[in-house]
Amino acid sequence: MSDGSTIEWTQATWNPVTGCTKVSPGCAHCYAETFAERFRGVTGHPYERGFDLQLRPERLRLPLEWKRGRLIFVNSMSDLFHPEVPDDFIRQAFDTMREATQHTFQVLTKRPERAAELAEFLGPWPDHVWMGTSVENQTWVSRIDELRKVPAAVRFLSCEPLLGPLTLNLDGIHWVIVGGESGPRSRPMKEPWAEGIRNQCNDAGVPFFFKQWGAFDCQGKRVGKGRAGRRLQGRTWDAMPPQGSSARERGCYTGYFQSAHL
Repeated sequence: MSDGSTIEWTQATWNPVTGCTKVSPGCAHCYAETFAERFRGVTGHPYERGFDLQLRPERLRLPLEWKRGRLIFVNSMSDLFHPEVPDDFIRQAFDTMREATQHTFQVLTKRPERAAELAEFLGPWPDHVWMGTSVENQTWVSRIDELRKVPAAVRFLSCEPLLGPLTLNLDGIHWVIVGGESGPRSRPMKEPWAEGIRNQCNDAGVPFFFKQWGAFDCQGKRVGKGRAGRRLQGRTWDAMPPQGSSARERGCYTGYFQSAHL
């Protein structure tokens, strides 16, 4: 667990599971896999087994040790709904999140169909547990239909790495994140793709968060993540849904909570 994160849309990370397997093109250059595999074979290191999927039961209760509320990205180094994670283990993670009401948990999966299947088993879905899915190109927009079946107060999309233009049905979606890919093997994101999603969010009244250009700038030139920055059409886009247990009551389903830094 990390108290502090370089990910722009969260404040901390919690990894009761580590490791994963690839399911779609967005996984091709997985930053988590690249990081973990650096330590494969290093005796005693948390990633001694690289990116092999591992349950970390000793971490299940860690969020309860943090008294000050945070936005917590759940399993930045895995997928809580990976098919090899037992149902009971997922429920234990949800039990912790249900108890840790001081935090807002951001659960992101590429397997929303399993989240939908387990929703009743996991018990009442806490308002402070957000549920998101990744959509990197039009082939995978079907994940959104599965996400809509999850009874979360906040359902969000992570369109990162964005690999093509998207036409989205944003009914029942409360937040959209867009970002380009970084790293030495990254693929460029075109400006009209990001603008198109931004416009769809504006039309639907859905908060839009532009995370980064990635390794390529808006002109398609490889300049590195730092130089490319995260400004779209001359400004940053940092809109987010309301946090905490009052998300439903504060109009998260239809509200538009845009903030701008010119």
